[in-house]
Amino acid sequence: MTEWYYSDAQRQQHGPVTPGDLAAMHTRGQLPPDTLVWREGMSEWKPWREMIREVVVGGMPDDPRAEALVKAAEAAPDDGAYRPYAIAEPSPYAPPQARVDTGAAVIAGGHVVYAGFWKRAAAYFIDYFVVTAITYALMIPVGIVAGIGMGASATSDDPFGSGLGLAFIGLIYLISFTIPALYFAWMHSSGHQATLGKMAVGIKLVRGDGERVSFWRAFGRLFATILSSLILMIGYLMAGFTERKQALHDMVCDTLVVDKWAYTDHPEWQREELGTVTIVILVLAGLAVFGMIALFATLGAMLAGGIR
Repeated sequence: MTEWYYSDAQRQQHGPVTPGDLAAMHTRGQLPPDTLVWREGMSEWKPWREMIREVVVGGMPDDPRAEALVKAAEAAPDDGAYRPYAIAEPSPYAPPQARVDTGAAVIAGGHVVYAGFWKRAAAYFIDYFVVTAITYALMIPVGIVAGIGMGASATSDDPFGSGLGLAFIGLIYLISFTIPALYFAWMHSSGHQATLGKMAVGIKLVRGDGERVSFWRAFGRLFATILSSLILMIGYLMAGFTERKQALHDMVCDTLVVDKWAYTDHPEWQREELGTVTIVILVLAGLAVFGMIALFATLGAMLAGGIR
């Protein structure tokens, strides 16, 4: 039987799968028209929409619904929207066919790949830059406006401009706390179940049973990281040697960081290895840390020489 391969949204190759597997994925709405597919003998990867007839009819040779499925796909409006093409007979009791993203069903009981310390570190390195960029994007205009206001209202008796400077300091602290809190809580509780860093690395945050994390649990988890920090960062390092790769704040909040395919109907797609993105990010992070250490060492030597 012909073996097929396909790519996901991150252009990662999956397979081999049978034509029947691709046909089943299509009927479940898991194979968008732009998905690239390939089999031996093809000179290049092609979009699923161009190969659907060959694959579906070939993978369901004895099923009279196969041709109806292909025709339904070909007759769909070409507006860029993705519509799964169900081949079952319509039922008057069937729910509306509009696709609603409510999150994938949790499939328990299979093998779970837990994200260890290094994958989590790489994800946090990305998230740190994202959060910092957003925070400063808000702080800079606020600082400019506050500076103009303080300059206009400041006097020799009140250099802070009637409390405007103190209010500005308070606002800076508020922004510094609010942006990370909302970012991590919203992203972790979203349909992706992951921050941008975790999505790049290929991991996600779930409850201890694989269920989706609520906004407030994700929000509280950020406060729990304080516990991991207070004990000399040992709480974070625990993610490298605990049984389920949990940091201290994960244990407190009943959360796990796992491969993005964990608790799904495709646990075989999970990856034990670090992956290219993780390795590249860790190397860049290492270079950044080494550069900072070298910079501070150089500045220290210059200051020491100046003092003499």
